[in-house]
Amino acid sequence: MPSTIRAQIEIIPCKVCGDKSSGVHYGVITCEGCKGFFRRSQSSVVNYQCPRNKNCVVDRVNRNRCQYCRLQKCLRLGMSRDAVKFGRMSKKQREKVEDEVRFHRAQLRAQSDSAPDSSVFEQQTPSSSDQLHYNGGYAYNSEVGTYTPTYYTNTNQVQANSMGYDISADYVDSTTAYDPRPSLDALSDTGSLMANVVTTDPSQISELLAKTISDAHARTCLYSLEHIHEMFRKPNDLSRLLYYKNMAHEELWLECAQKLTTVIQQIIEFAKMVPGFMKLSQDDQIVLLKAGSFELAILRMSRYLDLSQNCVLYGDTMLPQDAFFTSDTAEMKLVTCVFEIAKSIAELKLTETELALYSACVLLSPDRPGLKGIGEISRLSQAVIRALRIELEKNHSLPIKGDVTVCDALLTKIPTLREISMLHMDALGKLKRSAPHLEFPALHKELFSVDS
Repeated sequence: MPSTIRAQIEIIPCKVCGDKSSGVHYGVITCEGCKGFFRRSQSSVVNYQCPRNKNCVVDRVNRNRCQYCRLQKCLRLGMSRDAVKFGRMSKKQREKVEDEVRFHRAQLRAQSDSAPDSSVFEQQTPSSSDQLHYNGGYAYNSEVGTYTPTYYTNTNQVQANSMGYDISADYVDSTTAYDPRPSLDALSDTGSLMANVVTTDPSQISELLAKTISDAHARTCLYSLEHIHEMFRKPNDLSRLLYYKNMAHEELWLECAQKLTTVIQQIIEFAKMVPGFMKLSQDDQIVLLKAGSFELAILRMSRYLDLSQNCVLYGDTMLPQDAFFTSDTAEMKLVTCVFEIAKSIAELKLTETELALYSACVLLSPDRPGLKGIGEISRLSQAVIRALRIELEKNHSLPIKGDVTVCDALLTKIPTLREISMLHMDALGKLKRSAPHLEFPALHKELFSVDS
């Protein structure tokens, strides 16, 4: 590979663990460590086992802790021995890599420069919250460590006990060295294609905001739309459907809570990549995540709905709404409302960029009770709504009914999302009072604390 291309690729962190990459290995941009690990994993005698729940963190710090989860992540990203045989990258692959290189340079420039009206892209100086484990044992670089901007990767992460997911606790290690400045090499690259990223032009700011948030969304979704639609086409497994329909009440709650927690780990990573979010105070970040995470999970659920079958892809099984019904009327109402709003969003046929911007809009709601930096959150929120409107005008220029635009329809759904979030808290509170012995995932307990 020519050295200029290699130098460009190395600006992108290892896709598996987030460490400094050294090029494309087995078809994926990785560091030397993950390259060697994947090579060793291809031995016929290897049979890795996960000692936990097959969802271990794979990042620079934890990558050696679970070989099973590290290998699964390698495979999920597309690492393959066959990829070595194909030699050169295709034009499409090269363009994709070049886009990523531009994006990472844009991040660096947005940190190093400043300009009026583009301050949403200023370097997000972390308070203690940057070293805070919102998801406890799940440190920053869970599924999306590969994306975490350069200025996060210098942090020596504090390892919380695997059950210690206190998102309001201050996990700051006094020995943590934090250098918020981008590397000098990156800043000296004046030939970057993104040299004019920092701008006062509102349309350019909206465009970059859309690109940044869309990228954050793409990197934090558990499955691509292509994969989801492929699963829609697979024949239904009736035995799996019966398994869920016959599941005991408490077991179904815990099963759903586990799935929800996995999605929320990704939502937290998404939030950290939304420009300006990490600049907010630690308390405000926690308020926004506690209030908005269930709502964002519903938005992500809309991607998994197959409108033709009226089913949702749950794990690897297509399930109808009634598979989640119980004898409790409050729970029935919750399930019905969640499906209804997710379906109404799916029917709008939003692009991934539009769904990403809408998710950021819901996250950055300045009217959440308990917020302090309302002015700053309002400014970020308005910038995101502006970008959302522009994006929707490109793809949904015709109104839905009368003069109601898709943007109007989305904004009017926000109060309904909040009502459903409250239904969830009420149903969860009722369940915990009737079955106090149930042990929910730690992050779930912290986010949906029914005691507070």
